[in-house]
Amino acid sequence: MHQKAFLPAKPCAVCGRPFVWRKKWAKDWDAVKYCSERCRRQRGTLATA
Repeated sequence: MHQKAFLPAKPCAVCGRPFVWRKKWAKDWDAVKYCSERCRRQRGTLATA
């Protein structure tokens, strides 16, 4: 059985929610900054309060 608790996680640069490692990100995990495509598209549109 797989244990997701042992996968590395980091916060999204846009929404701040933690996201865990995925196999498709194995080669460039250090370069992954966003939890989803939606956050990647919104990276420059969020207004700072």
